[in-house]
Amino acid sequence: MNAFTGDYLLTDDEWEELVWVWRRTDVPKGCRVEIIDGLVTVVPYSANAHHVVADRVQRSLYEVIPEGWGVYQRLAVADPPGLGLYVPDLAVVREKALPTGDDSFVSASAVELVVEVTSKATADNDRVKKVARYAQVGVPLYLLIDSLAPGGPTVTLYGEPTGDVYRVLYGGSSAKPSHCRSPSTSDSTPATSPSADPSSPQQRRDHHQNRHRRHRRQQDRLAGQYLADPVAGRVREEVLGGR
Repeated sequence: MNAFTGDYLLTDDEWEELVWVWRRTDVPKGCRVEIIDGLVTVVPYSANAHHVVADRVQRSLYEVIPEGWGVYQRLAVADPPGLGLYVPDLAVVREKALPTGDDSFVSASAVELVVEVTSKATADNDRVKKVARYAQVGVPLYLLIDSLAPGGPTVTLYGEPTGDVYRVLYGGSSAKPSHCRSPSTSDSTPATSPSADPSSPQQRRDHHQNRHRRHRRQQDRLAGQYLADPVAGRVREEVLGGR
């Protein structure tokens, strides 16, 4: 590759050309520049609530990640095969994998966990394109905090990537946790339909206590399967269960 003085670049490599443009894209302070599907994209500055959520997750992760790992805000993650350069809200990376010298991004293969908090400008990419690309490059865990989900704010932890598809490890409302059922897990207690909801105060209390116990048993079974990974376990505990 030969870069000339001025605004010209000579290269036969599309990825190098995109990175060259990305590095030279001038945007207002606080905005982010990403490359998604080969398109250089400017992401507007996020609202304060967005930063509060990211800060809370970052604090929680720092309590449990192994020595020599870090949680970084706006660390660029490179995906050359997908012509992508993503700047997640948080990325967990081993310190020894961090860029050195003039390098300004880290390979996606070095990332242990990415966290995206949706905004109006990023929601579509966070929910669809980034899920597929993070899985394709093998990022072990992807935490999506979606405050703009149609049914209300949700938190989804993706893992076990295969091709461009993740498995949903945990998912639910950010206000009240719910737990995704593993295909190998079955609940032996049948669910009660709304029409069968008891009417007396004592029956209603018993009904809700039994439902809580069923949910708790399901939670424990899922925990036994997935909490072997300390990062995934803490994310679930702090983000889903700690509210």
